Amino acid sequence: MTTPPQELVVLLADDGTPIGTAPKTEVHHRDTPLHLAFSCYLFDPDGRLLLTRRAWSKRTWPGVWTNSCCGHPGPEEAVALAVERRVQQELGVRITDLRLVLPDFRYRAEMADGTVENEVCPVYTARCDDPAALAPDPDEVAEHEWVDWVTFRDDVTSGRRDVSPWCVEQVAALPD
Repeated sequence: MTTPPQELVVLLADDGTPIGTAPKTEVHHRDTPLHLAFSCYLFDPDGRLLLTRRAWSKRTWPGVWTNSCCGHPGPEEAVALAVERRVQQELGVRITDLRLVLPDFRYRAEMADGTVENEVCPVYTARCDDPAALAPDPDEVAEHEWVDWVTFRDDVTSGRRDVSPWCVEQVAALPD
């Protein structure tokens, strides 16, 4: 039996230039280096957003509600291809109509225990043509629900809905 390859994240200079890689398992701590990630907001044919709750075993923001899918492109992997790969791995569905909507999104957030997220995180939207086929990986997703986008956006921007810190910033910046 072979050991699966170690997942690497792409480390970035302050200007966003790749400067190396590091094992994902070693990146998130109190002094997290800037690295490349992505977020995806997945919509069904009726325009509802797939909202996910991060698995309780996640290193960062366990059990927190957030956008549909987040992840890290591998070295030399195009971000759009990483989005397609991770959505299939985490949610069990293929996507269509993938669009880059916030190419320059960047954030830094700190958890109560001092763990930091520090990412250049392009934001995408995509469509799931068959929401009934959704099969979330329990190691990634604890719960999920399809929600009305306008209501969700209003609830997040008003503070009525608690979501991850990156989701709060992204929702405020996403186009209508």
